[in-house]
Amino acid sequence: MRVLMLCDDYWHPGQIPIEGVAPLKERGFQFDIITDANDFKSDMLAKYPVVLLSKCDETSGENKTSWKTPDVQHAFIKYVEKGGGLLVIHTGLVAGEHTEPLDRLIGSRFSFHPQSCPVTVQPIKPHPITTGVELFCEDDEHYRLDIIADDIDIIMASYSPPQGDESNTEDSYHNTQAWIGAAGYVRTQGKGRVCVLTPGHHLPVWHNPQYQKVLENSLRWCFENF
Repeated sequence: MRVLMLCDDYWHPGQIPIEGVAPLKERGFQFDIITDANDFKSDMLAKYPVVLLSKCDETSGENKTSWKTPDVQHAFIKYVEKGGGLLVIHTGLVAGEHTEPLDRLIGSRFSFHPQSCPVTVQPIKPHPITTGVELFCEDDEHYRLDIIADDIDIIMASYSPPQGDESNTEDSYHNTQAWIGAAGYVRTQGKGRVCVLTPGHHLPVWHNPQYQKVLENSLRWCFENF
């Protein structure tokens, strides 16, 4: 399966997701990777059954200018509505100043996260994406989301415990009660499918065997409707 992958921004070097999906090549996946959004053209989308978006609204790690123009956002929406699959991971949830149309397609936008801490991810309902996946825990950025679509189907939850006196005094979150959020959800729009996964700031998360299953299952689920 050929997958178009967009990654790399200031806070999230593209090398992490690139190395993160590398083991999947042995499972029949081919990733065509774009790290500089100047190299992206909207007509590329039609060539791929699935697009993996792990990139915020920054053109590259060195160029913070916006790349998600109205035309680009419309192209993504049209792509999904015509039957394409969109897998959004971690930094792909970080909205830009004028990205509301794409954010609504994705179904949520990043709100904030505490400092990296142990995050437990657990499937919470049967779904093709959670098939064969067991609970796992890795240090990660525990994303909080603002949900903006009313049809998301949450299939995985994430949990991080309070850190007590060991927490950073500037990070008040770690002195509050434990927090549970959405680690993975799916939705549809038109004929296409959207899957969102929040874990993925650090490479060990991507390489965790359970997350590798999630990634493979997610790509295949997004592809099935093509």
